[in-house]
Amino acid sequence: MHVRPCNAALEAVGAARLPSECMRNFTLAVHQHRRCRRGVLSSLKSARRLTKFNDGPPPRADVLKLRSLLLVSALLLVSLTPRAWDAERMLAAAQRLGARAVAGVQALVPVLMAARALDEAERLPVVNQYFNRRILFRDDVEAWGQTDYWASPLESLERGQGDCEDFAIAKYFSLLAVDVPQAKLRLVYVRAQTGGPGGPTQAHMVLAYYAAPGAEPLILDNLITDVRPASRRPDLQPVFSFNSEGLWEGVGSAPAGDPAIRLSRWREVLAKARQEGFQ
Repeated sequence: MHVRPCNAALEAVGAARLPSECMRNFTLAVHQHRRCRRGVLSSLKSARRLTKFNDGPPPRADVLKLRSLLLVSALLLVSLTPRAWDAERMLAAAQRLGARAVAGVQALVPVLMAARALDEAERLPVVNQYFNRRILFRDDVEAWGQTDYWASPLESLERGQGDCEDFAIAKYFSLLAVDVPQAKLRLVYVRAQTGGPGGPTQAHMVLAYYAAPGAEPLILDNLITDVRPASRRPDLQPVFSFNSEGLWEGVGSAPAGDPAIRLSRWREVLAKARQEGFQ
């Protein structure tokens, strides 16, 4: 059970109407949550103090140990509050993949924590900027040695590179992790016009965010650093869109089947992302 570490939580559940035994159990859970949180914060402070040496930098092994302690402590602190990702599973998956994935998670966790405190629309540029800066664009042949490979978020962080699908996938699961409803997010396959009006088109994928059903979507793209409304992206022509709930022609509302059935690579990515602790 997740509880808020504040007295307001007691009022939120209507404390006066709870049976006395339930009330005692609930109060005990709050106190335990507070003690655990204080312990994690103390560990973080201790780890930071240990990094301050008067005789030069610590040995490399000590640096790695301290970084691991800080990362584990931060992930444990995250686990004390309700969230849409599993911190322990995320860390374990990153460690299996390699040092780059661990470093990527170490950088990603505070980004997600900070984003959750923002209004929903303000979370978009935070996540968009993180992955646009963290991952270099490379086609699948160069990045993975395959003509078409859909990477999970942590795979992209470990490799440090990916194509348009990998950017869109990483942003999708990260926005789910900061409590953006999946009904508001769609991965959109588009024909992207390059070189201005009349230029050639190429297959491309972006992530679209809908503040409300039927609203003009905001587009998250690895080709452009800022998040723009669709009306400012006349270079993109939607072909089909999908998320964890459905598949649609273009960006319309008429369903076109189950994406997990019709898109085998999407089914594989869903499984990998969930193994990595994402929703």
